[in-house]
Amino acid sequence: MKKAIGLVLACVLTAGALVGCSGGTAADRKPGDQPKPNEKLKFTMSMTTSGNKVAEKSADINQEKWVKKLEEITNTDITFRMLPLKDFDQKMSLMFAAGDIPDVVQNIGGATTKGMSGSVESGVFMPLDDLLKQYAPTLMKLVPKEAWQETSYGGKIYGIPAWMSTPSRRALFVRSDLLAKTGLPAPKTVDDFLNVMRAMKKLGVENPYQLRENFKYSDTILGSYDVIPSQFEVKGDQVVPKFFDADNIMKALQAYKTMFDEGLIPKDFASISITDYSKNIEGGKAGMWSANAQGLNNYRTKIQSAIPDAKVDIIASPRGPENFGGHILYSSINTSYYINSKVPKEKAIQIVKFFEWMTTPEAETYFSFGIEGETYTVDGGKINFKQPATPDEIDQDGFRGMFWFVHDAAYNKAREELTQNGRDMIKSMETIVAKEGLGSVRFVPQLESFAKYPDTAPQGDDVGPKLIIDHMVKMIYGKEPISDWPKVIEEYKSKGGNEIVKEATERYKKGNGVIVANNRS
Repeated sequence: MKKAIGLVLACVLTAGALVGCSGGTAADRKPGDQPKPNEKLKFTMSMTTSGNKVAEKSADINQEKWVKKLEEITNTDITFRMLPLKDFDQKMSLMFAAGDIPDVVQNIGGATTKGMSGSVESGVFMPLDDLLKQYAPTLMKLVPKEAWQETSYGGKIYGIPAWMSTPSRRALFVRSDLLAKTGLPAPKTVDDFLNVMRAMKKLGVENPYQLRENFKYSDTILGSYDVIPSQFEVKGDQVVPKFFDADNIMKALQAYKTMFDEGLIPKDFASISITDYSKNIEGGKAGMWSANAQGLNNYRTKIQSAIPDAKVDIIASPRGPENFGGHILYSSINTSYYINSKVPKEKAIQIVKFFEWMTTPEAETYFSFGIEGETYTVDGGKINFKQPATPDEIDQDGFRGMFWFVHDAAYNKAREELTQNGRDMIKSMETIVAKEGLGSVRFVPQLESFAKYPDTAPQGDDVGPKLIIDHMVKMIYGKEPISDWPKVIEEYKSKGGNEIVKEATERYKKGNGVIVANNRS
Protein backbone atom coordinates (compact mmCIF):
# COMPACT_ATOMS: atom_id res chain seq x y z
CA MET A 1 0.00 0.00 0.00
CA LYS A 2 1.51 3.30 -1.07
CA LYS A 3 1.36 6.52 0.87
CA ALA A 4 -1.38 8.99 0.09
CA ILE A 5 -0.74 11.11 -2.93
CA GLY A 6 1.00 14.40 -2.45
CA LEU A 7 0.66 17.31 -4.79
CA VAL A 8 3.80 16.26 -6.58
CA LEU A 9 2.05 13.08 -7.70
CA ALA A 10 -0.80 15.02 -9.25
CA CYS A 11 1.46 15.65 -12.21
CA VAL A 12 2.47 12.04 -12.68
CA LEU A 13 0.34 9.89 -14.92
CA THR A 14 0.11 6.63 -12.93
CA ALA A 15 -0.79 3.93 -15.45
CA GLY A 16 -2.02 6.71 -17.71
CA ALA A 17 -4.69 7.57 -15.19
CA LEU A 18 -4.01 10.71 -13.18
CA VAL A 19 -5.67 13.71 -14.71
CA GLY A 20 -3.89 16.71 -13.33
CA CYS A 21 -1.29 17.98 -15.73
CA SER A 22 -3.11 17.40 -18.97
CA GLY A 23 -6.60 18.01 -17.69
CA GLY A 24 -9.57 20.16 -18.23
CA THR A 25 -10.88 23.27 -19.81
CA ALA A 26 -10.67 26.79 -18.48
CA ALA A 27 -13.55 29.20 -18.91
CA ASP A 28 -11.83 30.91 -21.82
CA ARG A 29 -10.96 27.76 -23.76
CA LYS A 30 -12.89 27.05 -26.92
CA PRO A 31 -14.16 23.55 -27.71
CA GLY A 32 -11.47 21.51 -29.41
CA ASP A 33 -8.56 23.58 -28.05
CA GLN A 34 -5.69 21.57 -26.57
CA PRO A 35 -5.48 21.70 -22.74
CA LYS A 36 -2.74 23.85 -21.31
CA PRO A 37 0.06 22.36 -19.16
CA ASN A 38 -0.81 22.13 -15.44
CA GLU A 39 -4.31 23.43 -16.06
CA LYS A 40 -6.95 22.09 -13.71
CA LEU A 41 -9.67 19.83 -14.99
CA LYS A 42 -12.81 21.81 -14.36
CA PHE A 43 -16.23 20.17 -14.61
CA THR A 44 -19.66 19.98 -13.01
CA MET A 45 -21.25 16.84 -11.65
CA SER A 46 -24.52 15.74 -10.05
CA MET A 47 -24.56 12.92 -7.50
CA THR A 48 -26.69 11.42 -4.73
CA THR A 49 -26.20 12.25 -1.07
CA SER A 50 -26.40 8.48 -0.42
CA GLY A 51 -28.19 9.28 2.84
CA ASN A 52 -24.89 10.45 4.36
CA LYS A 53 -25.50 12.98 7.13
CA VAL A 54 -22.61 15.24 6.11
CA ALA A 55 -23.85 15.35 2.52
CA GLU A 56 -27.47 15.85 3.58
CA LYS A 57 -26.74 18.72 5.97
CA SER A 58 -23.89 20.55 4.24
CA ALA A 59 -24.62 24.18 3.33
CA ASP A 60 -22.17 23.91 0.41
CA ILE A 61 -20.77 20.51 -0.40
CA ASN A 62 -18.05 22.06 -2.53
CA GLN A 63 -16.47 23.68 0.52
CA GLU A 64 -16.22 20.47 2.53
CA LYS A 65 -12.74 19.36 3.56
CA TRP A 66 -12.74 16.01 1.76
CA VAL A 67 -13.94 17.55 -1.49
CA LYS A 68 -11.20 20.17 -1.35
CA LYS A 69 -8.61 17.47 -0.67
CA LEU A 70 -9.81 15.37 -3.60
CA GLU A 71 -9.49 18.38 -5.88
CA GLU A 72 -6.00 19.09 -4.55
CA ILE A 73 -4.84 15.52 -5.12
CA THR A 74 -6.25 15.23 -8.64
CA ASN A 75 -5.66 18.83 -9.78
CA THR A 76 -9.36 19.32 -10.45
CA ASP A 77 -12.02 21.93 -9.84
CA ILE A 78 -15.32 20.10 -9.53
CA THR A 79 -18.67 21.72 -8.82
CA PHE A 80 -20.89 19.09 -7.23
CA ARG A 81 -24.67 19.25 -7.28
CA MET A 82 -26.15 16.98 -4.60
CA LEU A 83 -29.46 15.17 -5.05
CA PRO A 84 -31.16 13.82 -1.89
CA LEU A 85 -31.31 10.03 -1.81
CA LYS A 86 -34.94 9.91 -0.68
CA ASP A 87 -36.24 11.48 -3.92
CA PHE A 88 -33.29 10.88 -6.21
CA ASP A 89 -35.27 9.65 -9.23
CA GLN A 90 -37.66 12.61 -8.99
CA LYS A 91 -34.83 15.13 -8.80
CA MET A 92 -33.09 13.46 -11.73
CA SER A 93 -36.28 13.67 -13.80
CA LEU A 94 -36.66 17.36 -12.99
CA MET A 95 -33.05 17.99 -13.95
CA PHE A 96 -33.51 16.34 -17.34
CA ALA A 97 -36.84 18.09 -17.91
CA ALA A 98 -35.23 21.46 -17.23
CA GLY A 99 -32.32 20.69 -19.53
CA ASP A 100 -29.88 21.86 -16.87
CA ILE A 101 -27.55 18.88 -17.15
CA PRO A 102 -24.01 18.99 -15.72
CA ASP A 103 -20.90 17.65 -17.44
CA VAL A 104 -21.09 14.38 -15.51
CA VAL A 105 -24.18 12.70 -14.07
CA GLN A 106 -24.11 9.97 -11.44
CA ASN A 107 -26.97 7.49 -11.50
CA ILE A 108 -28.00 4.82 -9.04
CA GLY A 109 -28.03 1.78 -11.29
CA GLY A 110 -27.41 1.54 -15.00
CA ALA A 111 -27.94 3.43 -18.23
CA THR A 112 -31.64 2.83 -18.69
CA THR A 113 -33.06 2.89 -15.17
CA LYS A 114 -35.98 5.09 -14.16
CA GLY A 115 -33.78 7.90 -12.87
CA MET A 116 -32.16 8.39 -16.28
CA SER A 117 -35.55 9.30 -17.81
CA GLY A 118 -34.62 7.97 -21.25
CA SER A 119 -31.70 10.39 -21.49
CA VAL A 120 -29.23 7.86 -22.87
CA GLU A 121 -31.68 6.72 -25.53
CA SER A 122 -32.30 10.33 -26.60
CA GLY A 123 -28.62 11.18 -27.03
CA VAL A 124 -28.01 13.32 -23.93
CA PHE A 125 -24.77 11.44 -23.16
CA MET A 126 -21.82 10.40 -25.29
CA PRO A 127 -20.75 6.81 -26.06
CA LEU A 128 -17.48 6.07 -24.30
CA ASP A 129 -16.13 2.90 -25.94
CA ASP A 130 -13.23 4.53 -27.79
CA LEU A 131 -12.25 6.83 -24.90
CA LEU A 132 -12.29 3.97 -22.41
CA LYS A 133 -10.20 1.67 -24.59
CA GLN A 134 -7.55 4.34 -25.13
CA TYR A 135 -7.51 6.23 -21.82
CA ALA A 136 -8.89 3.80 -19.23
CA PRO A 137 -7.35 0.37 -19.92
CA THR A 138 -7.37 -0.62 -16.24
CA LEU A 139 -11.10 0.03 -15.97
CA MET A 140 -11.75 -1.95 -19.12
CA LYS A 141 -9.91 -4.88 -17.54
CA LEU A 142 -11.37 -4.69 -14.03
CA VAL A 143 -15.05 -4.05 -14.70
CA PRO A 144 -17.05 -7.30 -15.21
CA LYS A 145 -18.77 -7.87 -18.55
CA GLU A 146 -22.18 -7.82 -16.85
CA ALA A 147 -21.50 -4.36 -15.42
CA TRP A 148 -20.59 -2.95 -18.84
CA GLN A 149 -23.77 -4.52 -20.17
CA GLU A 150 -25.84 -2.59 -17.64
CA THR A 151 -24.26 0.73 -18.60
CA SER A 152 -24.65 0.13 -22.34
CA TYR A 153 -27.38 0.88 -24.83
CA GLY A 154 -27.58 -0.18 -28.45
CA GLY A 155 -24.29 -2.03 -28.16
CA LYS A 156 -22.34 1.02 -26.98
CA ILE A 157 -21.02 1.85 -23.50
CA TYR A 158 -22.41 5.09 -22.07
CA GLY A 159 -21.69 4.77 -18.36
CA ILE A 160 -18.66 4.04 -16.21
CA PRO A 161 -19.77 1.78 -13.35
CA ALA A 162 -18.87 1.22 -9.74
CA TRP A 163 -19.10 -2.54 -10.00
CA MET A 164 -20.01 -5.36 -7.63
CA SER A 165 -17.75 -8.39 -7.35
CA THR A 166 -20.48 -10.26 -5.48
CA PRO A 167 -24.21 -9.83 -6.12
CA SER A 168 -25.25 -10.93 -2.62
CA ARG A 169 -24.49 -8.40 0.09
CA ARG A 170 -27.66 -7.60 2.02
CA ALA A 171 -27.94 -9.32 5.39
CA LEU A 172 -30.01 -9.78 8.53
CA PHE A 173 -28.52 -8.01 11.55
CA VAL A 174 -29.30 -8.86 15.16
CA ARG A 175 -28.60 -7.32 18.53
CA SER A 176 -26.92 -10.49 19.75
CA ASP A 177 -26.86 -9.21 23.34
CA LEU A 178 -30.66 -9.07 23.25
CA LEU A 179 -30.86 -12.44 21.52
CA ALA A 180 -28.77 -13.92 24.34
CA LYS A 181 -31.15 -12.45 26.92
CA THR A 182 -34.12 -14.17 25.26
CA GLY A 183 -32.44 -17.53 25.79
CA LEU A 184 -33.35 -18.50 22.22
CA PRO A 185 -31.01 -19.56 19.41
CA ALA A 186 -30.72 -17.57 16.19
CA PRO A 187 -33.92 -18.11 14.17
CA LYS A 188 -33.80 -20.63 11.35
CA THR A 189 -37.43 -20.51 10.19
CA VAL A 190 -40.11 -17.84 9.95
CA ASP A 191 -41.80 -19.25 13.06
CA ASP A 192 -38.47 -19.04 14.91
CA PHE A 193 -38.11 -15.46 13.68
CA LEU A 194 -41.52 -14.53 15.11
CA ASN A 195 -40.73 -16.20 18.43
CA VAL A 196 -37.44 -14.34 18.80
CA MET A 197 -39.24 -11.05 18.13
CA ARG A 198 -41.89 -11.89 20.70
CA ALA A 199 -39.22 -12.64 23.27
CA MET A 200 -37.46 -9.36 22.48
CA LYS A 201 -40.75 -7.52 22.91
CA LYS A 202 -41.07 -8.99 26.41
CA LEU A 203 -37.62 -7.61 27.15
CA GLY A 204 -38.91 -4.13 26.32
CA VAL A 205 -37.40 -3.76 22.84
CA GLU A 206 -39.40 -1.07 21.06
CA ASN A 207 -39.00 -2.49 17.53
CA PRO A 208 -38.01 -6.17 17.54
CA TYR A 209 -37.77 -5.86 13.75
CA GLN A 210 -37.15 -2.45 12.19
CA LEU A 211 -39.39 -2.19 9.16
CA ARG A 212 -39.22 0.75 6.74
CA GLU A 213 -41.35 2.40 4.06
CA ASN A 214 -41.80 0.45 0.81
CA PHE A 215 -40.21 -2.60 2.51
CA LYS A 216 -36.87 -1.22 1.33
CA TYR A 217 -34.06 -2.82 3.34
CA SER A 218 -36.82 -4.54 5.28
CA ASP A 219 -37.82 -7.45 3.08
CA THR A 220 -36.57 -10.37 5.17
CA ILE A 221 -39.94 -12.14 5.27
CA LEU A 222 -40.63 -11.53 1.59
CA GLY A 223 -37.31 -13.22 0.90
CA SER A 224 -38.24 -16.20 3.06
CA TYR A 225 -41.14 -16.87 0.70
CA ASP A 226 -39.25 -15.75 -2.45
CA VAL A 227 -41.88 -13.14 -3.34
CA ILE A 228 -39.86 -9.92 -3.34
CA PRO A 229 -42.23 -7.79 -5.44
CA SER A 230 -39.59 -6.04 -7.56
CA GLN A 231 -38.34 -9.35 -8.95
CA PHE A 232 -39.39 -11.50 -11.92
CA GLU A 233 -39.17 -15.26 -12.53
CA VAL A 234 -39.92 -17.78 -15.24
CA LYS A 235 -43.18 -19.63 -14.69
CA GLY A 236 -44.17 -22.06 -17.42
CA ASP A 237 -43.82 -20.23 -20.72
CA GLN A 238 -43.98 -16.72 -19.20
CA VAL A 239 -41.83 -14.29 -17.27
CA VAL A 240 -43.95 -12.92 -14.43
CA PRO A 241 -43.48 -10.89 -11.23
CA LYS A 242 -42.82 -13.05 -8.21
CA PHE A 243 -45.92 -11.68 -6.47
CA PHE A 244 -47.96 -13.77 -8.93
CA ASP A 245 -47.21 -16.60 -6.49
CA ALA A 246 -50.41 -15.82 -4.56
CA ASP A 247 -50.09 -18.60 -1.97
CA ASN A 248 -46.62 -17.60 -0.83
CA ILE A 249 -47.12 -13.84 -0.84
CA MET A 250 -50.28 -14.27 1.22
CA LYS A 251 -48.25 -16.30 3.73
CA ALA A 252 -45.64 -13.55 3.82
CA LEU A 253 -48.28 -10.86 4.28
CA GLN A 254 -49.89 -12.84 7.09
CA ALA A 255 -46.51 -13.03 8.84
CA TYR A 256 -46.09 -9.26 8.51
CA LYS A 257 -49.65 -8.69 9.75
CA THR A 258 -48.91 -10.86 12.79
CA MET A 259 -45.82 -8.75 13.41
CA PHE A 260 -47.92 -5.59 13.10
CA ASP A 261 -50.78 -6.83 15.30
CA GLU A 262 -48.37 -7.93 18.04
CA GLY A 263 -46.32 -4.74 17.97
CA LEU A 264 -43.20 -6.46 16.67
CA ILE A 265 -42.72 -3.81 13.97
CA PRO A 266 -43.37 -0.04 14.20
CA LYS A 267 -47.03 0.93 13.88
CA ASP A 268 -46.03 3.67 11.41
CA PHE A 269 -43.75 1.43 9.34
CA ALA A 270 -45.35 2.58 6.07
CA SER A 271 -44.00 6.11 6.50
CA ILE A 272 -40.64 5.50 8.20
CA SER A 273 -37.91 7.26 6.21
CA ILE A 274 -34.28 6.21 5.95
CA THR A 275 -33.43 8.90 8.50
CA ASP A 276 -35.79 7.55 11.15
CA TYR A 277 -34.92 3.98 10.20
CA SER A 278 -31.25 4.64 10.90
CA LYS A 279 -31.99 6.70 14.00
CA ASN A 280 -34.03 3.89 15.56
CA ILE A 281 -31.34 1.31 14.90
CA GLU A 282 -28.43 3.48 16.02
CA GLY A 283 -30.35 4.55 19.11
CA GLY A 284 -30.76 0.95 20.24
CA LYS A 285 -34.51 0.71 19.60
CA ALA A 286 -34.30 -2.22 17.16
CA GLY A 287 -33.63 -5.90 17.79
CA MET A 288 -33.20 -7.03 14.17
CA TRP A 289 -33.02 -5.28 10.82
CA SER A 290 -31.85 -5.75 7.24
CA ALA A 291 -28.98 -3.77 5.73
CA ASN A 292 -25.84 -4.12 3.64
CA ALA A 293 -23.41 -6.47 5.35
CA GLN A 294 -20.53 -4.05 4.86
CA GLY A 295 -22.18 -1.75 7.42
CA LEU A 296 -21.36 -4.07 10.34
CA ASN A 297 -18.58 -1.87 11.72
CA ASN A 298 -20.69 1.30 11.51
CA TYR A 299 -23.64 -0.34 13.27
CA ARG A 300 -21.46 -1.76 16.04
CA THR A 301 -19.72 1.57 16.58
CA LYS A 302 -22.79 3.79 16.50
CA ILE A 303 -25.02 1.52 18.59
CA GLN A 304 -22.28 0.99 21.18
CA SER A 305 -21.88 4.75 21.49
CA ALA A 306 -25.49 4.81 22.69
CA ILE A 307 -25.49 1.44 24.49
CA PRO A 308 -21.94 0.41 25.47
CA ASP A 309 -22.87 -3.22 26.22
CA ALA A 310 -24.64 -3.73 22.89
CA LYS A 311 -23.43 -6.45 20.54
CA VAL A 312 -24.29 -6.61 16.84
CA ASP A 313 -23.83 -9.56 14.51
CA ILE A 314 -24.99 -10.87 11.13
CA ILE A 315 -27.02 -14.06 11.15
CA ALA A 316 -28.58 -16.23 8.47
CA SER A 317 -31.97 -15.09 7.23
CA PRO A 318 -34.97 -17.22 8.23
CA ARG A 319 -36.00 -19.86 5.73
CA GLY A 320 -39.51 -20.29 4.38
CA PRO A 321 -41.37 -23.51 3.54
CA GLU A 322 -39.46 -23.96 0.25
CA ASN A 323 -36.08 -23.41 1.96
CA PHE A 324 -35.59 -19.95 0.49
CA GLY A 325 -34.06 -17.17 2.50
CA GLY A 326 -32.18 -13.93 2.18
CA HIS A 327 -32.64 -10.70 0.27
CA ILE A 328 -32.16 -9.54 -3.29
CA LEU A 329 -29.17 -10.37 -5.40
CA TYR A 330 -27.91 -7.01 -6.55
CA SER A 331 -27.15 -6.05 -10.10
CA SER A 332 -23.52 -6.00 -11.19
CA ILE A 333 -23.28 -2.28 -10.57
CA ASN A 334 -23.89 0.14 -7.74
CA THR A 335 -23.70 3.54 -9.37
CA SER A 336 -22.60 4.69 -12.82
CA TYR A 337 -21.32 7.88 -14.44
CA TYR A 338 -22.26 9.52 -17.72
CA ILE A 339 -20.58 12.33 -19.67
CA ASN A 340 -22.75 15.00 -21.28
CA SER A 341 -22.58 14.76 -25.07
CA LYS A 342 -21.97 18.53 -25.21
CA VAL A 343 -18.65 18.19 -23.38
CA PRO A 344 -15.67 18.84 -25.73
CA LYS A 345 -13.62 15.76 -26.57
CA GLU A 346 -10.42 16.90 -24.81
CA LYS A 347 -12.36 17.56 -21.63
CA ALA A 348 -14.12 14.19 -21.91
CA ILE A 349 -10.71 12.51 -22.22
CA GLN A 350 -9.55 14.09 -18.97
CA ILE A 351 -12.78 13.12 -17.20
CA VAL A 352 -12.26 9.51 -18.30
CA LYS A 353 -8.68 9.71 -16.96
CA PHE A 354 -10.09 11.05 -13.68
CA PHE A 355 -12.22 7.92 -13.35
CA GLU A 356 -9.30 5.70 -14.38
CA TRP A 357 -7.28 7.22 -11.54
CA MET A 358 -9.86 5.81 -9.13
CA THR A 359 -8.37 2.35 -9.78
CA THR A 360 -4.85 3.27 -8.58
CA PRO A 361 -3.27 2.36 -5.22
CA GLU A 362 -3.03 6.07 -4.47
CA ALA A 363 -6.77 6.48 -4.84
CA GLU A 364 -7.41 3.39 -2.72
CA THR A 365 -5.23 4.80 0.04
CA TYR A 366 -6.95 8.19 0.07
CA PHE A 367 -10.54 6.96 -0.02
CA SER A 368 -9.87 4.10 2.39
CA PHE A 369 -7.70 5.85 4.97
CA GLY A 370 -7.75 9.60 4.39
CA ILE A 371 -4.79 11.88 5.04
CA GLU A 372 -1.42 10.65 6.29
CA GLY A 373 -0.61 12.10 9.71
CA GLU A 374 -4.24 12.90 10.39
CA THR A 375 -6.29 9.74 9.98
CA TYR A 376 -3.47 7.26 9.45
CA THR A 377 0.30 6.84 9.68
CA VAL A 378 2.79 4.62 7.88
CA ASP A 379 5.28 2.55 9.87
CA GLY A 380 7.68 0.38 7.93
CA GLY A 381 5.37 0.42 4.93
CA LYS A 382 2.42 -0.69 7.07
CA ILE A 383 -0.74 1.42 7.34
CA ASN A 384 -1.77 2.31 10.89
CA PHE A 385 -5.32 3.54 10.50
CA LYS A 386 -7.15 5.53 13.13
CA GLN A 387 -10.59 3.96 13.06
CA PRO A 388 -13.46 6.46 13.22
CA ALA A 389 -15.04 6.12 16.67
CA THR A 390 -17.64 8.85 17.13
CA PRO A 391 -20.81 9.16 15.02
CA ASP A 392 -19.38 12.33 13.42
CA GLU A 393 -16.10 10.60 12.55
CA ILE A 394 -18.01 7.74 11.01
CA ASP A 395 -20.14 10.10 8.95
CA GLN A 396 -17.07 12.02 7.78
CA ASP A 397 -15.36 8.76 6.86
CA GLY A 398 -18.40 7.65 4.88
CA PHE A 399 -18.59 11.05 3.23
CA ARG A 400 -15.02 10.76 1.92
CA GLY A 401 -15.79 7.29 0.59
CA MET A 402 -18.77 8.63 -1.39
CA PHE A 403 -16.33 10.23 -3.82
CA TRP A 404 -14.57 6.97 -4.66
CA PHE A 405 -16.75 6.80 -7.70
CA VAL A 406 -15.29 3.87 -9.61
CA HIS A 407 -14.11 0.75 -7.78
CA ASP A 408 -15.34 -2.63 -6.53
CA ALA A 409 -18.22 -1.49 -4.36
CA ALA A 410 -18.90 -4.82 -2.64
CA TYR A 411 -16.56 -3.98 0.23
CA ASN A 412 -13.11 -2.50 0.83
CA LYS A 413 -11.00 -5.54 1.66
CA ALA A 414 -7.75 -3.62 2.24
CA ARG A 415 -9.38 -1.59 4.95
CA GLU A 416 -11.70 -4.16 6.43
CA GLU A 417 -8.85 -6.57 7.11
CA LEU A 418 -7.26 -4.04 9.48
CA THR A 419 -9.92 -4.44 12.18
CA GLN A 420 -11.76 -7.19 14.01
CA ASN A 421 -15.09 -5.70 12.93
CA GLY A 422 -13.90 -5.72 9.33
CA ARG A 423 -12.66 -9.28 9.54
CA ASP A 424 -15.99 -10.29 11.08
CA MET A 425 -17.79 -8.62 8.18
CA ILE A 426 -15.68 -10.43 5.59
CA LYS A 427 -16.29 -13.74 7.36
CA SER A 428 -20.04 -13.06 7.43
CA MET A 429 -19.99 -12.17 3.74
CA GLU A 430 -18.17 -15.38 2.85
CA THR A 431 -19.95 -17.83 5.17
CA ILE A 432 -23.49 -16.42 5.40
CA VAL A 433 -24.38 -13.71 2.89
CA ALA A 434 -22.74 -15.37 -0.13
CA LYS A 435 -24.92 -18.43 0.48
CA GLU A 436 -28.13 -16.39 0.48
CA GLY A 437 -29.76 -14.08 -1.98
CA LEU A 438 -32.66 -14.33 -4.38
CA GLY A 439 -32.20 -13.76 -8.08
CA SER A 440 -34.43 -12.24 -10.72
CA VAL A 441 -34.89 -12.06 -14.46
CA ARG A 442 -33.66 -8.54 -15.26
CA PHE A 443 -33.71 -6.50 -18.43
CA VAL A 444 -31.12 -4.06 -19.79
CA PRO A 445 -32.42 -1.74 -21.05
CA GLN A 446 -35.54 -1.79 -18.93
CA LEU A 447 -38.83 -2.89 -20.39
CA GLU A 448 -40.47 -0.09 -22.38
CA SER A 449 -43.76 -0.91 -20.69
CA PHE A 450 -42.25 0.18 -17.34
CA ALA A 451 -42.27 3.79 -18.52
CA LYS A 452 -45.76 3.43 -19.95
CA TYR A 453 -47.20 2.07 -16.69
CA PRO A 454 -45.14 3.65 -13.86
CA ASP A 455 -47.48 2.59 -11.04
CA THR A 456 -47.31 -1.01 -12.24
CA ALA A 457 -43.54 -1.11 -12.75
CA PRO A 458 -40.95 -1.80 -10.02
CA GLN A 459 -39.79 1.38 -8.30
CA GLY A 460 -36.24 0.02 -8.15
CA ASP A 461 -34.23 -3.18 -7.89
CA ASP A 462 -35.54 -3.67 -4.35
CA VAL A 463 -38.90 -1.86 -4.32
CA GLY A 464 -42.00 -3.29 -5.96
CA PRO A 465 -44.62 -1.45 -8.02
CA LYS A 466 -46.51 1.30 -6.21
CA LEU A 467 -49.81 -0.44 -6.93
CA ILE A 468 -48.55 -3.63 -5.26
CA ILE A 469 -46.88 -1.93 -2.28
CA ASP A 470 -50.05 0.07 -1.58
CA HIS A 471 -52.13 -3.12 -1.38
CA MET A 472 -49.51 -4.84 0.77
CA VAL A 473 -49.59 -1.99 3.28
CA LYS A 474 -53.39 -1.94 3.39
CA MET A 475 -53.50 -5.67 4.03
CA ILE A 476 -50.98 -5.48 6.85
CA TYR A 477 -52.93 -2.62 8.42
CA GLY A 478 -56.11 -4.71 8.10
CA LYS A 479 -57.83 -2.37 5.65
CA GLU A 480 -58.08 -5.09 3.01
CA PRO A 481 -58.29 -8.87 3.46
CA ILE A 482 -55.13 -10.76 2.58
CA SER A 483 -57.30 -13.36 0.87
CA ASP A 484 -58.04 -10.74 -1.82
CA TRP A 485 -54.53 -11.05 -3.25
CA PRO A 486 -55.71 -12.86 -6.41
CA LYS A 487 -57.86 -9.77 -7.09
CA VAL A 488 -54.73 -7.62 -6.73
CA ILE A 489 -53.01 -9.71 -9.41
CA GLU A 490 -55.97 -9.19 -11.73
CA GLU A 491 -55.91 -5.43 -11.05
CA TYR A 492 -52.20 -5.40 -11.83
CA LYS A 493 -52.83 -7.20 -15.12
CA SER A 494 -55.60 -4.78 -16.11
CA LYS A 495 -53.50 -1.71 -15.37
CA GLY A 496 -50.58 -2.55 -17.62
CA GLY A 497 -49.37 -5.79 -16.08
CA ASN A 498 -50.45 -7.90 -19.04
CA GLU A 499 -48.37 -5.74 -21.35
CA ILE A 500 -45.38 -5.91 -18.98
CA VAL A 501 -45.59 -9.70 -18.80
CA LYS A 502 -45.94 -9.95 -22.59
CA GLU A 503 -42.90 -7.75 -23.24
CA ALA A 504 -40.84 -9.48 -20.53
CA THR A 505 -41.64 -12.90 -21.98
CA GLU A 506 -40.82 -11.85 -25.54
CA ARG A 507 -37.52 -10.27 -24.49
CA TYR A 508 -36.61 -13.38 -22.49
CA LYS A 509 -37.36 -15.77 -25.34
CA LYS A 510 -35.33 -13.66 -27.76
CA GLY A 511 -32.47 -13.24 -25.29
CA ASN A 512 -32.68 -9.51 -25.91
CA GLY A 513 -30.88 -7.68 -23.09
CA VAL A 514 -31.73 -10.30 -20.47
CA ILE A 515 -29.73 -10.97 -17.30
CA VAL A 516 -30.76 -13.97 -15.19
CA ALA A 517 -29.38 -14.10 -11.65
CA ASN A 518 -29.57 -17.54 -10.05
CA ASN A 519 -31.35 -18.18 -6.80
CA ARG A 520 -29.13 -19.25 -3.95
CA SER A 521 -30.94 -21.77 -1.81
